[in-house]
Amino acid sequence: MAKRGESQRRVERVAVISMHTCPLDQPGTGDSGGMNVAVRSMASRMAELGVQVDLFTRAAGPEQHIDNVDPGVRVVHLDAGPHEPVDKEDLPRYLWSFLCGLLRFEADEAHRMGVDEPIYDLVHSHYWLSGWAGRLARDRLGVPLVHSFHTLGAVKNRALGPGDSPESPLRIRGEEKIVQTADRLIAPTEIEAADLTSLYGACPDRIRIVSPGVDTDRFRPGVPGAAKAALGLEDRRIALFVGRLQPLKRPDLAVRAIADLARRRPDLARDVTLVVVGGPSGRGGTSPASLRELAASLGIAGAVEVRDPVQHSMLPDYYRAADVVIMPSTTESFGLVALEAQACGTPVVASDAGGLRAAVRDGTTGLLVSGPDPGDYARAIEALLDDAPRRSMMGAAAARHARGLDWRRAAAGMLDVYEEILSPAGAVATTPVT
Repeated sequence: MAKRGESQRRVERVAVISMHTCPLDQPGTGDSGGMNVAVRSMASRMAELGVQVDLFTRAAGPEQHIDNVDPGVRVVHLDAGPHEPVDKEDLPRYLWSFLCGLLRFEADEAHRMGVDEPIYDLVHSHYWLSGWAGRLARDRLGVPLVHSFHTLGAVKNRALGPGDSPESPLRIRGEEKIVQTADRLIAPTEIEAADLTSLYGACPDRIRIVSPGVDTDRFRPGVPGAAKAALGLEDRRIALFVGRLQPLKRPDLAVRAIADLARRRPDLARDVTLVVVGGPSGRGGTSPASLRELAASLGIAGAVEVRDPVQHSMLPDYYRAADVVIMPSTTESFGLVALEAQACGTPVVASDAGGLRAAVRDGTTGLLVSGPDPGDYARAIEALLDDAPRRSMMGAAAARHARGLDWRRAAAGMLDVYEEILSPAGAVATTPVT
C-alpha cells in the first residue's frame, strides 16, 4: 500500500459507494439501471489496471454479505435498515447505519491487514444518497472524495412535465453539500459540468469529465435476422425501448409515436412492432399494464409488446434485432442504452436533452428530437424505417462511434483523476463537512 505523502502515488485500493442500488442487481426495474452497469463495469476495468475495488451497497436480503465478483472486485453488503428492498425516498433514515457499517468494515480490514492507517486511497460515491455517506467517510478516514451524481435533482426539476413530482428539498440540499465537499466531481459530459457550475455553484477546478463506456466485447454488431429469430420477432420491423418504466423515461411517448406513425403511414407501420423491455421503477412508476392499455386505446394493441427486464448479457440480441432504438427521456445524464444500441450497429432516435446530445451524433449515428411531440418522434422513426441505405449507414457509423467509448478508456480516464487527486499538486480547497 502506498505511503501517505509520497510524491508519486499509485492508487491501490478504492472504496466505491452505491448505497441505494446494488451493482449486481439486474438493470431495468426498481432503482436499477445504467448506474448499476456503470459502477460494475468501471470497477471491473479498474481492477484490470491493478486497483482493488470494494463496492459498498445496502444489504437488501439476509443472504447477502461479501461477494467476490471479479478478480480484485468485491461487493460488500452493509446492514442498514431491513433486509428487504426499501423505496429510495425512505433510504435517508438509514444513512447513519450505512456509514457506521462502512467504517466498521474498514477498521476490521485494517486490523486484519495489520495497518494503522486507512486501507483506501480514496472514496468514490455514486448518486446523492451515497455522496452523503461519502462526504462523512472522507472526513472520518482522512482520504479524498470523488463523486458522480448520475442525475441531478435541479436538472430533473427544471425538466418537469405536467403531473411530474419535483425532487425533494432534502435531495437538493444534499447535492449542494456534496458539491461543496467533494475533492473531485465527475461529470459524464460538458453539459453536466456546466449544470454543476450554474445550478450548484461548483468550482470548475474540481470538475473532471469522464464519459461512461460500453463493453465492446459484448455489445457489437451481429446478424439482425438471427437476433430476431432468437427473440421470436421474425418478419417484423422492430422499434425498441429499453429501460425502467418511469415517467422520466417516457415509455408512453414511444407508444404514442408508433400510434402516430400508424395513422399517417399505415403502409409503413403495418409490420412495425414496438418492443418495450423494462419494469416499473419507484413510486408512481409506469406499469406494463398501463402501457398495454394506452396502446389499446390508441388502436395499436397488436403493435406493442411489453417484455419483462432481461439480464444485461441478453440485451445485445435485442439491440441487434431492432431497426431503431427509441429514447424519449425527459433528461438523461448520459444514456447508456443509446451507447449500447449504437455499439450493436443500431441507430437511435432520442430526445435532444442532457447527455443524449453527447451520446448520439445527430444525423450521423441517430436522430435527436426536440420536445415531447409524438409526431416528431414518429417522423424521425419514419425517416429511418423508410430509408434502408441511410439506416445501414447510420448503424455502421454508430458502431464506430461506440468503439471509441469503451470501458477500458473510461477506466483509464478515471484512474488519471484518482492519481491527480493524490498528487501533491492535486488538492483543491473544499468546504469542511458539516
